[in-house]
Amino acid sequence: MSAQPSLADRQSAFMRAILDEDAPLPEGWGNSQAAGMAVYRGNYRSALMDALADTFERTKLYVGDGPFAQAAAHHAIANPPSGWTIDDTGHGFDETCAQLFANNPEVAELAWLEWTMLGLATAPDHTPLDAAGFAAATQGLDDQGWSALRFEFQPRVATRTVEHNLTSLWNAIGDGDIAQAELGPRKQRGCIVWREGVRPTFMLVDPAEAQALASMQAGASYGEMLVELAQSQKGNDRLQQALKRAGEMLGQWLGEGMITRVIS
Repeated sequence: MSAQPSLADRQSAFMRAILDEDAPLPEGWGNSQAAGMAVYRGNYRSALMDALADTFERTKLYVGDGPFAQAAAHHAIANPPSGWTIDDTGHGFDETCAQLFANNPEVAELAWLEWTMLGLATAPDHTPLDAAGFAAATQGLDDQGWSALRFEFQPRVATRTVEHNLTSLWNAIGDGDIAQAELGPRKQRGCIVWREGVRPTFMLVDPAEAQALASMQAGASYGEMLVELAQSQKGNDRLQQALKRAGEMLGQWLGEGMITRVIS
């Protein structure tokens, strides 16, 4: 006599049938349950697509309802959420867009930006370090002390290299006039996304600045960042250029409230 499937086995079979139309139905199911599963599967996918549409409002406006619906359906089927909330279905949607909108690579960058800003909206609260606090924390440091300096940044600050003018695209979509967007020629830019108070925001910068921030987020010291930054400069005075540029970047990061702590 065969053992009866456990509750976990039944739940696993149920989920497989929802995610894959060709998967066998749970043991003991008949035609009436099969018909109900088709309805349930449709409602499930519809809920995922609605969640994607809410999350990626600007991306949907940019590509249009039809193409977005096709991309959302493809993503929902190929990448079912594994977290506790349906909102997780947006994870990796930029990669889906990169595949499906290969001729318009700005779509994937826009989707990444929307997803990243959504993550920042729910990031833990933080207290930014102001200029006075920074001055007090670095007072009396010699060259060696500055070289060993490390920073702690606000939670979920993100950087990425992009090739399109996302500022123009974002603003044009927000204004309801996509024709205003001036993407310009493709060139590498750095994109930094952070939270300004409670509002997620972003800016386009030189790629070297985005890389410098990413390096320090990953634990690089100020001195290590300077060496890396110097390698991106030109001429015989690359270290001096890097020192000047690092000071400007540091002032910007402090001014924008990205730094929360100095580790000396």
